[in-house]
Amino acid sequence: MGELAERGRRTGAGDRHRGGRSWAEWRKALPGDDADGLTWLLFHQEDVISLEQARGHLSPKAIRHRVDTGRWRQVHRAVFVTHNGPVGAEQLRWIAVLAAGPAAVLGGLTAAEAWGLRRYGSRLVHLLIPAAHQSRSVPSGVVVHRTTTLPEEDVLPVGQPRRTMPARSLVDAAQWAVTDEEARAVIAAGFQQRLIGGDDVDRVLERLPRARRRRLIAQTAADAAGGAHSLAELDFLGLVRRAGLPEPSRQVVRRDAAGRRRYVDVLFEEWHVHVEIDGGHHMDPAAAWADMGRQNDLWIEGDRVLRFPAWAVRNQPEKVICQLRAALRAANWPG
Repeated sequence: MGELAERGRRTGAGDRHRGGRSWAEWRKALPGDDADGLTWLLFHQEDVISLEQARGHLSPKAIRHRVDTGRWRQVHRAVFVTHNGPVGAEQLRWIAVLAAGPAAVLGGLTAAEAWGLRRYGSRLVHLLIPAAHQSRSVPSGVVVHRTTTLPEEDVLPVGQPRRTMPARSLVDAAQWAVTDEEARAVIAAGFQQRLIGGDDVDRVLERLPRARRRRLIAQTAADAAGGAHSLAELDFLGLVRRAGLPEPSRQVVRRDAAGRRRYVDVLFEEWHVHVEIDGGHHMDPAAAWADMGRQNDLWIEGDRVLRFPAWAVRNQPEKVICQLRAALRAANWPG
């Protein structure tokens, strides 16, 4: 429960939404006190039910009648959706775990998305199953991964459908990513979006000594925990190290002229050189002006501020380092 409680402390909430609904909407949809067991089961499982579960409440004839009349739809060999509307992401997750069997848990990007990860969703549903369990057929669009290591602390102890905890989810997503860059991006996003923090990733890697990309995941987590949250900031940090420049601080809190807390992406504190890495959100005029105002406050105090777009960090690294080295030397860096 430690990671779950820690996540709630960091975010100020737990799972604030169920199936995309606010708590008020969710409570309004609750079945009445006189609802039977089947109604409650369908409520908790997003209107998805397995044949085995259905047989615990209905006779075979009643089940066939619901399917024949179109009230239920058979979406897999032994899984039904109990309505005839569109099937959403939450229902696809239930279909996957019910089809795969009781040992299956949501894993990787699917579990991370269920925890609230944004912008990294997958069209596939990723499941994690202990290697010793026999596999079942699963619907198309479901990918089954096997593991020999799935301790209790890596699985959500309460709530459904069962899924891996945030740090394990992100480590697995990084292992299963197509490229190293995708792996780094998802770990960085986990820190940036406050799904994980501190040594969460390190504790998972201790339990997975043969994890794919283990060193890359550990280094990315260490840098992200130190404040370099975006992939562009991680790329910039790598450039700085390869160029032999001094190690900067990341995501440093400064006060602007009005006393408000502002975060500086990168700070070479001894030489008062600031670096801002501009992502896609800087295309928004309001966001750009807010950053310009913060930059002006620093210039007024006499500090040097450099700004680089993310694409320049990746595509023109020599020019980025050349300008940074010149700024540091101008500030009396002896290198």
